[in-house]
Amino acid sequence: MPHIGIIGGTTFDHIIHLDSFPAPIPQTIHQAGFHEATGSTGAGKALCLHKLGLPCTLYSLLGNDVQGQHIIRHLQKEGVNFLYDIDPAGTERHVNIMDADGQRISIFVTRSTENPAFSLEKILEVINRSNLLVLNIISYCKKFIPHLAGFKGPVWTDLHDYTDGNPYHESFIEAADTVFLSSDNLKDYRFTMENLINRGKKLVVCTHGKSGSTALTPGGEWIHCPALSAHPLADSNGAGDNYFSGFLYAWLKGKDLLSCMQYGSICGALCIGSSELVWPELTADAVETAFRNNYT
Repeated sequence: MPHIGIIGGTTFDHIIHLDSFPAPIPQTIHQAGFHEATGSTGAGKALCLHKLGLPCTLYSLLGNDVQGQHIIRHLQKEGVNFLYDIDPAGTERHVNIMDADGQRISIFVTRSTENPAFSLEKILEVINRSNLLVLNIISYCKKFIPHLAGFKGPVWTDLHDYTDGNPYHESFIEAADTVFLSSDNLKDYRFTMENLINRGKKLVVCTHGKSGSTALTPGGEWIHCPALSAHPLADSNGAGDNYFSGFLYAWLKGKDLLSCMQYGSICGALCIGSSELVWPELTADAVETAFRNNYT
């Protein structure tokens, strides 16, 4: 089974649930659902891939603080192979305000160090043992891109809510063979996807939340996959990372492109039914059963 290296992305998230976002006027909200959890794109992907039985290693930065210890204990308890360096700035923390439709306002209340001192040995260990790398769009991950030059396997990246022409993402796009992104901030997602293919990407996949997902190949093949709508919404945090991981799970098993998107949709749908970053009961068997129930 191929080994997957995941570079970057652990945070401590404070998640607040409201029926609707507050109006932009001074006010006091006296009661709201609230929980704290491990977050960010690297943790979400690593937890999902591990539960699906795919060998993977996550590397990230976190602080020598209470929040960092929470993340370490959580990932170790789940059995994720986790390598990390200590960030003197502390663990990155987000406040995510969620409405009843799963929309999110995300506030980065602390940030990771952009130019960290890191252990090159740990980064090279992840690169050298991996058959496929997932490069996450965390600022400090830009420092690791030069070390990918000799990597022989594919590099996948997830641009999340990308906006056309944003210079921040350029180095990640250049380093990757396969690109995932969402259409949240795109005026014309098909135009954006075509531009990425024209830049030499081997596959581009764009997610649209409740409207499903779209893939584009270098041969000009467009494929659309509807979202699964029968799953109740508890918390949409992590849905995109679970979609990515479900897609990758099917891809590594040699499934066709539409099936990969369907597996991604299953993992995303299962994720939003739980307040956890990944559905706690997720297994490969559960996903295969869901695939048979929904698509065969």
